[in-house]
Amino acid sequence: MNAKLADRIATIVFYMIAVMIAILLTGLLGYLLYNGLPKLSWDFITSSPQVFKEGGGIGPQLFNSFYLLVLTMLISIPLSLGAGIYMAEYAKKNRFTNFLRTMIETLSSLPSIVVGLFGFLFFVIYMGWGFSILSGAFALTIFNLPLMVRVVEDSLRSVPQSQKEAGLALGVSRWEVVATIMLPAALPGIITGVILAAGRVFGEAAALIYTAGMSSPTLDFTNWNPFSPSSPLNPLRPAETLAVHIWKINGEGLMPDVRDVSDGAALLLVLVILVFNLGARWVGHLIYKRMTSS
Repeated sequence: MNAKLADRIATIVFYMIAVMIAILLTGLLGYLLYNGLPKLSWDFITSSPQVFKEGGGIGPQLFNSFYLLVLTMLISIPLSLGAGIYMAEYAKKNRFTNFLRTMIETLSSLPSIVVGLFGFLFFVIYMGWGFSILSGAFALTIFNLPLMVRVVEDSLRSVPQSQKEAGLALGVSRWEVVATIMLPAALPGIITGVILAAGRVFGEAAALIYTAGMSSPTLDFTNWNPFSPSSPLNPLRPAETLAVHIWKINGEGLMPDVRDVSDGAALLLVLVILVFNLGARWVGHLIYKRMTSS
């Protein structure tokens, strides 16, 4: 087989794979829209779910998903930034660094159910936080760290070495080079990692069953005292998220319209992830322009 024929066959194969992926995603989104769109309404999005009657909503579960996302990102981003900067700029090439990198890769391959059981034993029981948003946030942080650390490290390594050397040649410190030159240049890659991690927070269910719980107390959205049991901001209350709610009602839902609620919640979950991704990229683009003046 000559090189020209091999190139043509490879091009056709890659186009076919791209078309198959596009058809698969379009079919999945079309199925969700067809089944879930009739259920979506403002009342469905904001009202509380019903256990035995039809007509319930997913308001608390949707709020819990966003609140869990915020707490998880507040924990994950500083830790992953620090670890990624260390691995890219400060860690020496030795056995300890290789061992550390191997541990990070191993951690990224752990099944979610294992992380959930660890979170249950450590955060729920040993730390005494019970089934709570805080326990769920720390369990999801374990998920996010390997991905985000690697993304930060790879993004920093992809910055041209000449930029770093130019900064050092001006006499600024190593940390100032990292903070004012390397991080702004690596920002698009870091934002991609944050978006991937955030999508995982929205869609994760197995680990949250053992940490954040499968119920949500009656929330008073006029009470913003974080120490009150009925406050939406209380990080130590149980918090069933949207993904866990979909899993639960499909397994043990007793309401007559359980299928409609499941379809509507699944569509809303996909739309929320889509809007979040687009919004995060837009905000990241603005921050990148502001920091680099480009």
